[in-house]
Amino acid sequence: MNNLLHIYAFCAVLLFFKMLAISCYQGFYRIKNKAFKNTEDANFVSVQARPEELPQVTRASQAWANDLENIPVFWVLGGLCIVLNLSSDFIVWIFCIFTIARITHTVTYLSAIQPWRSISYAVGIICLIILAIQIVITCIGF
Repeated sequence: MNNLLHIYAFCAVLLFFKMLAISCYQGFYRIKNKAFKNTEDANFVSVQARPEELPQVTRASQAWANDLENIPVFWVLGGLCIVLNLSSDFIVWIFCIFTIARITHTVTYLSAIQPWRSISYAVGIICLIILAIQIVITCIGF
């Protein structure tokens, strides 16, 4: 369990930094272009507010929203795997594959690369399904 907990913690931190990077990506484009949708942000740098976000910011927001549909589920399922003391070697691989898939998804989303974006999304979802199945099997005693 100790190794599993360490890997889970490492993956959770990597995913946090990945999500933080999306926020920084948005901020970079807003600041670089002095393009702020919120009036108070535009006023702070003495420019006019824009009616729409930059395309890069919109795309990053969509990637962020997709993260919010997947990463919290990973946190919950991963925590349950640790509490239930599931098979460390197999679960460690699933944790790592999920984390790599989410990082790849973000990179391919921001770069508009298909089919790799969809493939990385599917790999991440498959990992979540595997974790859920492992938890159910453990709980019902198979």
